[in-house]
Amino acid sequence: MKFAYLIEPPFNYVDAAGRVTGCDVELARHVFRELGIVTFEPVETEFAELLPGLSDGRWRMTTGLFGTDERRQSAQFSRPIWALPDGLLVAADNPLCLSGYQSVADNPHVRLAVIRDQFQHRSAVGFGVSAERIAVFETYTEAAQAVREGTADAYASVGRAHSGFIEQNPDWGLELILVPNKEKPPAFGSFAFGLNDANLLNEVDAILSQFLGTDAHRKMVASFGFSPAEVDLVAA
Repeated sequence: MKFAYLIEPPFNYVDAAGRVTGCDVELARHVFRELGIVTFEPVETEFAELLPGLSDGRWRMTTGLFGTDERRQSAQFSRPIWALPDGLLVAADNPLCLSGYQSVADNPHVRLAVIRDQFQHRSAVGFGVSAERIAVFETYTEAAQAVREGTADAYASVGRAHSGFIEQNPDWGLELILVPNKEKPPAFGSFAFGLNDANLLNEVDAILSQFLGTDAHRKMVASFGFSPAEVDLVAA
């Protein structure tokens, strides 16, 4: 079973021993184990390739994504596996005093990094951040590097991804600013499947319905920094 993932801790990453892990990876491992699938093959890719890879058969399931109406035209989505707010990755001590998307839009000098096709790009545009102030990258590390080097002032993504990256790279001098709920409430992420793979989707959903919110699930995701309140948002 091929599972597509991005390097985006704590959702997916490679640990010091060279093992692919993360909250999405470990949840997928559990699901496939329960389904009796013994061969689990994580495949690293870029964000823009996740859904095309489902369509052309390179893999059958992807890491968690926001199930937007546009994405549902080319993929099916499981029940939610996490619900998280967006966040801005900025230089330590937040020198520009950014507080969310609106503060980025209101300051014409702020340069914002995003990942190609991620939902946070659309959110920034919706708040009025002009295209000429948005730098588009292919990978998380490239966008974070832009903030570190000062070629971007902030990087918009899921807040939990930022906190995981900061934990793994404490010497980069970066800080997380969570987007307030009044600007944009937490969004739900789900595993994605090909449009013609309804049987696998239904099997995965059945396992998720039994597992999400259990003590075993809470222990699993707590090791990646998820709080009980965050688990409650998707509990069965």
